[in-house]
Amino acid sequence: GDYLVTIEEKSKATFLRAYMNWRCMSAGSSRVCVRMVGHKMEESYSGILKEQMSVVEMPLSDPPLCISCCPVNGDLLVGCKNKLVMFCLKYLVINQNLTVHIAITTELDVLILKLELVQQSADRTEQCAHSVSTLDKLVDGGPSIHTLQPELDEFIICQKPVELLGEESKLCEIPITLESTELPTEDMKCFQVRYLLFRRFTPDQSPFGFCEETKLHSVQLLPVYQTADEETENKRELLSLFCFFSLPHVGYLYTVGKLVELISTYQYSEKSEQAVLTPQFLHVITSESLQCFTVRCSAAAARDEDPYIDTTVKACPPVALDVCTLRMQLFIGPRAICHFKNHIVLLTKADTEDITERRKSTRRMLSRKADSTKSRTNSESEPGWNLYIINTVSTIQLYREMVDYSRTYENVKTESCIHLLSEAHLLVRAAIMDPSFLKSDEKEELLRAFRESCAFLGDCYSRFGTKDYHLALPYYRMSGLSMTEVLKRLVSEGDEIQTYERGFIFYLTHSLNEDLNEELSKESANKVLQIFYLADPVQLPHILCSPCMRNVCPLTAVKYLQKVEKIMPSVVLTLTKAFMALKMGDLMMYEHEMDSYKETILACGFVGQPKLLRQHKEGIVIPTEFAVHLKEMQPGLLVAATVALHENSKIELEEADTFFKV
Repeated sequence: GDYLVTIEEKSKATFLRAYMNWRCMSAGSSRVCVRMVGHKMEESYSGILKEQMSVVEMPLSDPPLCISCCPVNGDLLVGCKNKLVMFCLKYLVINQNLTVHIAITTELDVLILKLELVQQSADRTEQCAHSVSTLDKLVDGGPSIHTLQPELDEFIICQKPVELLGEESKLCEIPITLESTELPTEDMKCFQVRYLLFRRFTPDQSPFGFCEETKLHSVQLLPVYQTADEETENKRELLSLFCFFSLPHVGYLYTVGKLVELISTYQYSEKSEQAVLTPQFLHVITSESLQCFTVRCSAAAARDEDPYIDTTVKACPPVALDVCTLRMQLFIGPRAICHFKNHIVLLTKADTEDITERRKSTRRMLSRKADSTKSRTNSESEPGWNLYIINTVSTIQLYREMVDYSRTYENVKTESCIHLLSEAHLLVRAAIMDPSFLKSDEKEELLRAFRESCAFLGDCYSRFGTKDYHLALPYYRMSGLSMTEVLKRLVSEGDEIQTYERGFIFYLTHSLNEDLNEELSKESANKVLQIFYLADPVQLPHILCSPCMRNVCPLTAVKYLQKVEKIMPSVVLTLTKAFMALKMGDLMMYEHEMDSYKETILACGFVGQPKLLRQHKEGIVIPTEFAVHLKEMQPGLLVAATVALHENSKIELEEADTFFKV
């Protein structure tokens, strides 16, 4: 729903109001309709409602403290002292549907609940009553933590910190009661409660104030949706759900979708006042600045969308990657912050009092009677209020800045370079997962940046001696780079000897052992020979059998094989030398190599490397020059080798049949 909800205060009374069709006022229409919540207009009049602004009064038994709107269906949630009231928007009419009574008595408890629709049944009323009574039984099962607190005037008994995830959060013993306020109809919805998360903190000695100043703030749920495509462009399907809340000195980010777990902790450099979470950033205001942190929402959501993302085909930076501060801007007296698309709205108040003195913490006793409530000053008469609308930096621009900054660590080969490029990658990934991505003017540029970031990460894992070297393979695959392009990025020109790290060798080994359609040039193939001779010589016979190495110089290959044979001789190496001799047309050398072992041993050698006899071309198995030669000159050996391959599940009968067809 396109409506504006406000909490208004006038003459010491608090009002909750919704402004429907508020854009009509900005369009020049001065017509206004005032009505009560749940009041449904006649059909003849409902058409007029669409052309004028309506002010909907929503009376509550308790003063409203905070409000939140569902970004999917427009439902409104209003928080009071000990209850939550849910309003539903339907056909320009707001109805009060449900009241959730929660007996929370401290500002240091976080309880995340999920309201689930109960399936329709013959007697929905009994079903709903059963769900509520079940919750009450959970509370009455033992001595409540609230009844244990003595009625003392001078002291507060602090409970120990608690974290309960998933079903365990029922043990928090906080009473929950559902009260349906909807008129009974056939379409009446019935809810039940599912506990997701409970976290209790204790007043502690934080770096920014004494324990009694410790209060939670900025509790927020953030939905992330399935990556949009052409077919589902206008549909948003919930993929992941995140929950953020903060203490003055530290913030916590949880995933509360398919799995409930803590994914990030944010340590602030100074006392925080409020925070707002987005899929790309966490914006935090303090007494003197606006700070921006990175988040891991896109990393967690990517794994929810594709559980097999951490394979040799695809990769994503880990959810456990340390967060970092991106920017810090100074402001005088930030008081409130909110976020909309690529804008940050900031409300500030310049105080005349000495800021230095105000920030000094005073250590006082935990007494309920220590301080009297200060009278509130009328904000209308106070000067110094300012409203700022700040445009956030575009994803592409920030991505470029992070990539440029990462180059300062490139020659040092530290984890800092990988960390920065991972942050840049997650930034772009989050933008691509946004529902508005398909209509974005930066769509093609974001896709190019995504592939580029994958290539940069592939370079890092190939060049650096990191324990996660295997990630070079999936990142290069996601970049769309060919093997020739990767070689140009990593191998220097000329005959100088380089040191090659495990990540690069891992990438080359897997790429060459797969049946790719790419054929390396003669120069590139010879360079690959040199690389493996220096880094992993035992792999040379297998590498030479790859279809990608079809253009390799056979004479150069034989020279390298002869060097390796002196150190690590094998039947596969001998067969590979014979294969190269065939390519050179040197039958004398071929016969010499084939006579080195008996036919039974040679047949087993083909099992060690089947690509000596068969190769894939456009998905079809075809015999190699070696197999064709054996068919004409040594058919018995070809039959023995084929039988051995089939017995070892290296070849199918249909594929073996191609060896003997004319």
